[in-house]
Parts: sequence; C-alpha cells; structure tokens
Amino acid sequence: MDFPERATMSETIETPTTQFLTAHGIAFTLQDYDYVSDPGKIGLHAAAGIGIDQNKVFKTLMVEIDKKQIVCVAIPVHKKMDLKKVAALFGGRNARMLGAEKAEALTGFKVGGISPFGARTQVPVVLDESVLKLDTLYINGGGRGLVVALKPADAIRCVNARTADVTVPDAG
Repeated sequence: MDFPERATMSETIETPTTQFLTAHGIAFTLQDYDYVSDPGKIGLHAAAGIGIDQNKVFKTLMVEIDKKQIVCVAIPVHKKMDLKKVAALFGGRNARMLGAEKAEALTGFKVGGISPFGARTQVPVVLDESVLKLDTLYINGGGRGLVVALKPADAIRCVNARTADVTVPDAG
C-alpha cells in the first residue's frame, strides 16, 4: 500500500488500534508527531505535525445521545460537530460530548489519543460523509501523538461505521 511518508514512521509502536487493524487484515501506516495538549486544537496540531491537509485528518469525538447511548463520531479536524445531526441519526433528541473521564474509561484510550479502532468497548461509529471523497484517511492511532493512515473503505468496513453529514456547515 502506498501511503505518503510525511512524518517519522513508527512501525515498532503497538497500540490497541494497530493490533485491531492488524487482526482485521487492514493495511495501514502509523505516523507520529509531537503531541500538543491544546483543547479543541489537538487535531489541528496533528494535521500540521504530519504535514497533511486538514480535510484528510479526522478527530475522534465521544458523544452521548439522550443520556443512554454512546457513539464515536469522527470528523475533519477543522470542522465542528453538529450534535443535533448526530442525535437525529440515532433517533435521539439530544446529544452531548462525553466527559473525559467517562470517555477514557469506556475506550481505554486517553483523551487526545481516542481511536474508533480497538477501543475497550465497541460503540457505533460514524464517520463524516466527507471521508467518502478521500483516498487516504488519517485518524488517531490509539495514542497521543500517533496517527494511522488507511483507506476509508477499510475504516468503514472494519467497524461497520455509518457515514453521514454530521458537521456544522461552513460559514460562507
């Protein structure tokens, strides 16, 4: 598989994400970058750190719908999630971000390192529909400062993800 090598390759690092992808026969590359803890901008730092366009790098957000269902939503790092769209997608009325402690306990990942692949507890995954226009998706690799690059179709298939418009429209 030919993925661009724009950052240091971290082929020796194993995470629950890399183990999950390997177990599912998914081809991927792992890239590392200098993690910066900057709430709301971690994904932007990741895109800059690996030198990849922000439309191709997705952040992973844990969401609770109607205080009863948890879902994992992945959107481009420079976009904002539309919580009403996410709730409606699952037949709910309200959605809110899951608190950091609860997200970490549920997934087994630290905030800033949450991945839709290899979480301790598998929950429904939604990828923003813009993923369908990409040749390569870059998304958290299961640790702070790690990104996996893989084919969007493989990402969708291995977690049975749904694709939908789940972002706030760009102001224009």
